[in-house]
Amino acid sequence: MHIKWEYTLKFRSFCDRISLLKNVQMHGIGSAMMEIKRDAYLQQLIERKDNGMIKVITGIRRCGKSFLLFTIFKRYLLENGVDVDHIIEIALDGIENEELRDPKVCFKYIKDAMKDDGKYYLLLDEVQFMPRFEEVLNSLLRMSNIDVYVTGSNSKFLSSDIVTEFRGRGDEIRIYPLSFAEFYSVYDGDYDDAWDDYMIYGGLPQIVSFQSERQKADYLKNIFANVYLKMYEK
Repeated sequence: MHIKWEYTLKFRSFCDRISLLKNVQMHGIGSAMMEIKRDAYLQQLIERKDNGMIKVITGIRRCGKSFLLFTIFKRYLLENGVDVDHIIEIALDGIENEELRDPKVCFKYIKDAMKDDGKYYLLLDEVQFMPRFEEVLNSLLRMSNIDVYVTGSNSKFLSSDIVTEFRGRGDEIRIYPLSFAEFYSVYDGDYDDAWDDYMIYGGLPQIVSFQSERQKADYLKNIFANVYLKMYEK
């Protein structure tokens, strides 16, 4: 019991420091306060950058994979000297990219976007929307000047053997919903209220933006009924 209580006190002290930082952000940075830092996952991507493998970012829907890839990691690339025209972004779940779900069309689109011999970075979101995506990605691996990052979230991608689809050249980064520390860092309220909300509604990032219990409950019901259950029916 003594060890458990000591751990609780240390964790509470850690969250108090987050609260202090959060107050500084709220009064000094403005809109930046709502961006949830996911530094541990960013570091995993940085460590795998240019390693000659397909970085496969997996996790349940709405846990923050797209934001990690298209916002946090893309910003890192830009801040570290990568030209914006050397970053190829494709979100296959968007209707505007419906034609790119055809594997041959998508492969040609990517090749056409590579105008020179410089290093390119492909950020491909919800790759499970493309049939035969394994063939497309394995073909890209034969090109020396492209570094590939993909996200996926259907039942196939959540299985433990997804990396075998890429003939031993898949490198998985599993993303989870927010930890309590991440949740509390952007929560508009005190520690006890944040803990209650986190224990009841969980750590899906969108939950933080809702003010009422009804909004949070309705969001979760919709996610389970129209996303998670249907995903495993396929």
